Amino acid sequence: MKIIIAGYGKVGSALTRQLSAEGYDLTVIDSNKKKLETGQGLYDIMCVHGNCATMDVLGEAGVDSADLLIAATSEDEVNLLCCLTAHNLNKNIHTIARIRNPEYSKQIVIMRDSLGLSMLVNPERQAAQEIERLLKFPGFVKREKFVHGRVEIAELRVTADSPLNDIPLMHMESVTKCKALVCSVLRNGKAITPNGDFVLKDGDRLFVTATTNELAILLKNLGIVTHRAKRAIICGGGRISVYLAKMLEKGGIEAQIVERSAEKCIQLAEQLPHTSIVNADASDLSFWEGERLSEDDAVVAMTGLDELNMIISLFVKACGIKQIITKLSRTESSAILDNLSFGSVICPKDLCSNNIVGYVRGMKNQSGSSIAVHRIANGKSEATEFHVSKDTLNCGVPLKKLKLKKDVLIACILHLSQTIIPGGDSCFYPGDTVIIVSETDRALTKLNDIFE
Repeated sequence: MKIIIAGYGKVGSALTRQLSAEGYDLTVIDSNKKKLETGQGLYDIMCVHGNCATMDVLGEAGVDSADLLIAATSEDEVNLLCCLTAHNLNKNIHTIARIRNPEYSKQIVIMRDSLGLSMLVNPERQAAQEIERLLKFPGFVKREKFVHGRVEIAELRVTADSPLNDIPLMHMESVTKCKALVCSVLRNGKAITPNGDFVLKDGDRLFVTATTNELAILLKNLGIVTHRAKRAIICGGGRISVYLAKMLEKGGIEAQIVERSAEKCIQLAEQLPHTSIVNADASDLSFWEGERLSEDDAVVAMTGLDELNMIISLFVKACGIKQIITKLSRTESSAILDNLSFGSVICPKDLCSNNIVGYVRGMKNQSGSSIAVHRIANGKSEATEFHVSKDTLNCGVPLKKLKLKKDVLIACILHLSQTIIPGGDSCFYPGDTVIIVSETDRALTKLNDIFE
């Protein structure tokens, strides 16, 4: 499959890394020669220098024979024109545009067909939705929904005083009194696909598959506090903060945005009449000393600097805040994330690129293809959702008799109205949906890829 990526910024580079590793034929367009040279030195890609919205540059990139164009430049207008031009040059091409400006939201949906758009992505809105879910349903570090919310993969940490510390996984159900499956464990920066003999240790990060109701039971029986915040203190007044504040206004959680730019505070007050806007520097410790922090508060660190967000999160953690969410633009330094308490970590570019990769895989293999993909365990493992088709191998065969590839796990089966956390006697059938967890370097584009 031939793919053109227009824009080699955060999202473009993340997509290039993921898609080149999966063997796609990639051409990258950017107006910055140095960025292209960097990309060409790292990956096996073609590069075209120039304005991606022009016919000449798109023609040089081979748009007439491309299967997909992903427009991910920093300018919404350029992305839209790029997709419109590409569709005019190649009526069969699929196009994906990154649109970030909230002002365009309604008209883009109405004009989607006219603009020739196959998919729209908004990293900031996706990040805000993820943060809102974490604030409304606390207790886990991170939660990923599958199959329209019927099943989730949630992350939690094992601490020295946790009931799970020093417990083999085969005995976990006797402790938690619920049906859940640990599909991946992150230990010392390494992702492990565990078996029943695996013993949990202090510091492990677990990725657990279960229904929403079972996850609630899990939290209760592990004694994990699930007190919902009444106020969210949002540090930084960027796009994500605006999206999030609007969502919280509707959801009954008080929002307070802390922004150091007086001019920006005025703009935020106009956009968010029901949100408290504070003109202050969240990195100034005297600000926090003046705040009356309580257990009803949650802190969301979302300034434009990763380092500042880390410092804010560490400080409020020391102040006793239980729910902390940290936005990071880059999550490559997983060792830092493992060893320090930043609470829940949100990376907008990763959320966005994961959605696009899922779309690409669905294009490549229509029969038994992946329909959703989420990266877990700091990107070292993937949880992929598949439909079981009549062409899928081993339908009706008990899982204990299957020969799966190494480090591949069937984490959940959805059969008719049942959500099944599988055991050795479980089977899947055509029409079912299954969730597969595997290592990231073992990209699964269709369900039959899991068998030896």
